Amino acid sequence: MSSTDQVQPPLHAPARPGASHSAVAPGEIAVGVVIGRASEYFDFFVYGIASVLVFPAVFFPFAERLEGTLYAFIVFSFAFIARPFGTALFMAIQRHWGRSVKLTVALFLLGTATVGIAFLPGYQVLGGAAIVLLAFFRVLQGVAFGGSWDGLPSLLALNAPRDRRSWYAMLGQLGAPIGFLVAGALFLFLHTSLSEADFIGWGWRYPFFVAFAINVVALFARLRLVVTEEYTAALEESDLEPIGTLEMLRRQGYNIFIGSFAALASYALFHLVTIFPLSWIALDESQSINDVLTVQLIGAVLAVLGTIASGWIADRIGKRTTVALLACLIGVFSLFAPMLMDGSPLQQDIFILVGFALLGVSYGQASGTVTANFAPHFRYTGAALTSDFAWLFGAAFAPLVALGLSAHFGLGYVSVYLLSGVVCTLLALRVNRRLEASD
Repeated sequence: MSSTDQVQPPLHAPARPGASHSAVAPGEIAVGVVIGRASEYFDFFVYGIASVLVFPAVFFPFAERLEGTLYAFIVFSFAFIARPFGTALFMAIQRHWGRSVKLTVALFLLGTATVGIAFLPGYQVLGGAAIVLLAFFRVLQGVAFGGSWDGLPSLLALNAPRDRRSWYAMLGQLGAPIGFLVAGALFLFLHTSLSEADFIGWGWRYPFFVAFAINVVALFARLRLVVTEEYTAALEESDLEPIGTLEMLRRQGYNIFIGSFAALASYALFHLVTIFPLSWIALDESQSINDVLTVQLIGAVLAVLGTIASGWIADRIGKRTTVALLACLIGVFSLFAPMLMDGSPLQQDIFILVGFALLGVSYGQASGTVTANFAPHFRYTGAALTSDFAWLFGAAFAPLVALGLSAHFGLGYVSVYLLSGVVCTLLALRVNRRLEASD
């Protein structure tokens, strides 16, 4: 494969009197995008895995294991609810103090909220206050995650070669499976190296400490790009400037919601192959946690490969065709979910691995499926809000709904949940096509 620096002519900032700008290489943008997204998703998956393995015992010891896990999943959803508010807040910060201030504050807040959880005493020490503080830090994570949008994926997509735009679009999506891979590997190492008492007592806190260090590295990697004169000029040349959220909803609300629902099948699948299987198997005790985490790490590698493949596929058959085709395959996969998850360890492993493979290809093109609908002036904020609402509608409550309904009424509700996402994706793509035709 040729270098990304070779397939795209350099971007140049608009000429200014008495100033000249260096060329901007797409390869540099890609590196910043992958590092930034991987660090953010590492934070989120550290929390998600801990919601299954740790939080029921540490913060909800007064409840049965199932109820404690459901309580943890309720708190898990708070970050996704807070994300759009974080986007709105930090877009205002950017308008007043600039992109570098916005990004620094957002990543510092994300790292501080995450490491704050590491220092948080459990229910046995603080009682109900521990749960309140856990919820508070989770909300802060969501606010910070919404504020961490830097516009680099949009800049990359706008300046990619026309025949390779889907390839470049998938680069930002690599951050999620890579983030899960690192988080899962760290938890697997700690869980296998420590006794259960030590893991619950103090070992689980180390991934949250690591998250802060990773955020510091990611911050400098991204600031190196977004604060330089050539990148600032390139962002301004592409009209990637923050727009007020109320103005966005008033003038582009239909595009935001169509884009959110167009990606729903992929986002619904995301937590149903990462967080939900871990919780279901932990409660059912059908196989060891270490075995499940190992299989999920293999699945994450498949997701990385699938995400890369999605760029190649979508450049040949089209992004929306790829998203629609994968939504249909996710629908077929959902029909086998009850049989696989209620079966032997091998069947459960097949559910995880096939799910991760489908997730990689579908998620690789899910972001920005209809972002081209936004005029350049609205694309920066529109892409951020579309992603926020896609995660909120598709993934925020997936572990809670899937585990709660499956435990009380059967695993058939996993199929229903996934199928609802498939229907929303196909309907949104159809509506979008009709709107384009009418225009």
